[in-house]
Amino acid sequence: MRTPLPTINPLKLITFMFGRYHFTIFIVLIVGCLIGAIILLNTIVTDSSLGDGYTSAINAGSIDQATLDRLNTLHESNESYTLPSLPSGRINPFSE
Repeated sequence: MRTPLPTINPLKLITFMFGRYHFTIFIVLIVGCLIGAIILLNTIVTDSSLGDGYTSAINAGSIDQATLDRLNTLHESNESYTLPSLPSGRINPFSE
């Protein structure tokens, strides 16, 4: 007489594999989620759905003449810079 073959419980096999490799599964799941998030963010950043004909709804506003004159008197980066002169009788605490 033959002995019957033991039945294999698939649920027991799955719980055994999960119990043994739970940390590895967790790490793979976290890394996979991070990769997915990076790909989605990259897609959002590089999306050019606005197109070339887009005009902003924000009004740039206007500048009054006094502010424009003050901006024009600022130095440019290619101009030479002269050190300001201190009033007489005072010591500059930042100079050595």
